[in-house]
Amino acid sequence: MITRTTFPSRPEQSRGNVVQFTGPRQVEVASHESAGLPPGHLRVRTRYSGISAGTELTAYRGTNPYLTRTWDAEARLFRDGAAGIEYPVAGWGYSEVGEVTEVSPELVGRPGVPASGDLVWGSWGHRSEGIVPVERMTGHTLPSGLEPLAGAFARVGAIAYNAVLAADIHVGEDVAVFGQGVIGLLTTRRAQLNGARVTAVDALDGRLATARSYGATHALNARTDAVAERIRGATDGAGADVAIEISGACPALHEALRSVTVGGRVVASGFYQGDGAGLRLGDEFHHNRVQLICSQIGGVPPQLAGRWTVERLQRTFLALVAEGRVDVSGLVSHVVPVAEAADAYALLDEHPADALQVVLSF
Repeated sequence: MITRTTFPSRPEQSRGNVVQFTGPRQVEVASHESAGLPPGHLRVRTRYSGISAGTELTAYRGTNPYLTRTWDAEARLFRDGAAGIEYPVAGWGYSEVGEVTEVSPELVGRPGVPASGDLVWGSWGHRSEGIVPVERMTGHTLPSGLEPLAGAFARVGAIAYNAVLAADIHVGEDVAVFGQGVIGLLTTRRAQLNGARVTAVDALDGRLATARSYGATHALNARTDAVAERIRGATDGAGADVAIEISGACPALHEALRSVTVGGRVVASGFYQGDGAGLRLGDEFHHNRVQLICSQIGGVPPQLAGRWTVERLQRTFLALVAEGRVDVSGLVSHVVPVAEAADAYALLDEHPADALQVVLSF
């Protein structure tokens, strides 16, 4: 369990910095003037910011769909012909934790609004200072007893939690989790807490060893094991009740579809790129009448929308960490000074076996 660490006070700065991509696989840390605080906002000095090895790497590599198409929010469609974002792409990142240094005067004392000096979690990007609307920070004070670093897991923990809710897991069911990066390991642990027998699947033996410590009953290597056959063999030929695909690799999604029972459920929670090479929907998906469900952190499963929200997912996940039921400290492989951000992205891109959660420190 993570415990709180006391940090020395730091002087106010008139300039800040932000991590930005200036092109595919090109990273720089840019300096800028600190802006004034508008009404309805908080100023937060960043302590830590976690790098997403999924969504962020798509922008780093140049494969993110927003770089070639525009998202029409009203029509809920991507439109060809123009890019939604262009380089330089500044301030990506959605897993931040920091200290409130200024509160807009009209907000001081309002219930639920963090006070100056509070440690808070949220999403304001890889920047030394966030100016964040109060509605995005209400109730975001870090739970008592947690080290600030734990707050950097609120969003990734919610992604895992959301996938498990979409999977609708029941006690005693067999669940396969494809992908054992940070979110996959948290999914494995959350599924195990739900009462599932979990089979963890990944191509890296080191991650599979970690998956066992996070609650997996079985661990299979996607490169060397006949995964679907092994899962069916362990379930008297039936297949898993549910598979959760978290890696974002289309061949892994295909193997997840092969691994579940007739009428089983597959939750696709990865961020898939390209045209889906390796995914054959005329095979087991069609003949076994598999349910394929998308889980995406923009919302909770529709059947739970009356009781659950993304905010509740994040707060509940951090509560599980505070209670010692989920360990996040064991997932941090590297804490990198923000000045070395380019090296951090290169590590995740080129040597994924050597890293789990990489965190930028400010």
